[in-house]
Amino acid sequence: MDYFALLGQPRQPWLDAVALKAAFLQQSARLHPDRVQAANAAERAAATGRFAELNASYHCLREPKERLLHLLELESGAPPANVQSVPAETMDLLMETGDVCRQTDQFLEAKGRAASPLVRAQMFEQALEWTTRLQALQERIQLRRDQLLAELPAMNAAWNAAPPAPSPLRAGTLPLRRLEEFGRTLSYIARCGGQIQERLAQLSF
Repeated sequence: MDYFALLGQPRQPWLDAVALKAAFLQQSARLHPDRVQAANAAERAAATGRFAELNASYHCLREPKERLLHLLELESGAPPANVQSVPAETMDLLMETGDVCRQTDQFLEAKGRAASPLVRAQMFEQALEWTTRLQALQERIQLRRDQLLAELPAMNAAWNAAPPAPSPLRAGTLPLRRLEEFGRTLSYIARCGGQIQERLAQLSF
């Protein structure tokens, strides 16, 4: 299913968040199942299905990572084949995140074993240090994400100039490999951010 078409949005990497939300709310009001409460069971079920598709479309298109992967699948006819490979520019950040999270886990294990109030008080200071280190790494990850997202509007030009779908010439004019790199990088950045947030939550206890 083409989520862009379902929400009346141009098929391109960057979308205006305000326009996207407005389109979703407009169609939500038109397709909400409550509008067919008096209909028969089959019509109510169909309305519920259409509304679920609409919600899935919005949740996909509003998240850059999901939107890019969906766009790639639409343009190439299949899901990205290299979603498990790590882009070179992301590898260092990914490895650093892994190292810091492992060290934080070791500290959390030691903290959990500590029984002495004095030792636990000393570990409180160490917990603050690990929190500061994780927050600094989190800021770098967010900066990398912001840099990637800032490049997306410029990529729209290639989609605007491409032959319209379903022309067989369309895919050859689009920077699909670069778009795939964007999608993979955003996926790994999101994973790193989730790992860091999990450790920050554990350190706060």
